[in-house]
Amino acid sequence: MHIPDGFLDTKTWVTTTAAGACALGYALNKSKLELSRKQVPTIALVGSFIFAAQMINFPIAGATSGHFLGGTLASILFGPAVGIIIMAAVLIIQAFFFQDGGITVLGANILCTGVIGSLAGYGMYRLGMGAIGGKFRFAVTFISAWFSLVLAAASVSLLLIWSGYPAGSVFTAMVGWHSIIGIGEGAITAMVAAYLVERKITIPSEVTA
Repeated sequence: MHIPDGFLDTKTWVTTTAAGACALGYALNKSKLELSRKQVPTIALVGSFIFAAQMINFPIAGATSGHFLGGTLASILFGPAVGIIIMAAVLIIQAFFFQDGGITVLGANILCTGVIGSLAGYGMYRLGMGAIGGKFRFAVTFISAWFSLVLAAASVSLLLIWSGYPAGSVFTAMVGWHSIIGIGEGAITAMVAAYLVERKITIPSEVTA
């Protein structure tokens, strides 16, 4: 859900730029402790898949767009720190080379879709796996991805509202549409994760944010 330039006022995009930069810096430092060299090719492959999937989007309420997110998939495969880095890299490339999402609001997009989306999905995944176990991994992954997309949409809505847009129409459009899009997000995430698990790609259970 890319916010274009011009939709957030100065206080909002400056604040979210600082918050997004701090979160990305933390993720970069933490990933040094968690990332193994043999994971790099798989991380690059998953990142490429997320990038391609995110390029298919459509406008919502004239202010942003709806599309596959991918942060939950990256986070449950490699941990939330790497998930945030993958999402930030995708968003930076899209903003600078494809004009998909604004430059001044890049921090806001990283914060909402990269940080909040990844942490929410991973947190829900850990909670679900701890509660009902691996037998229901597909369902837990589906719900976690759906939840991450809806929460990221809600966070974008709050930023737009903070910038002066009408709360009712923005929140209804963003969360309503992304509740539907989240079904596809959940299905794709669950199927890809299941495919990689079958091929011995380890889903981390001990990584923390």
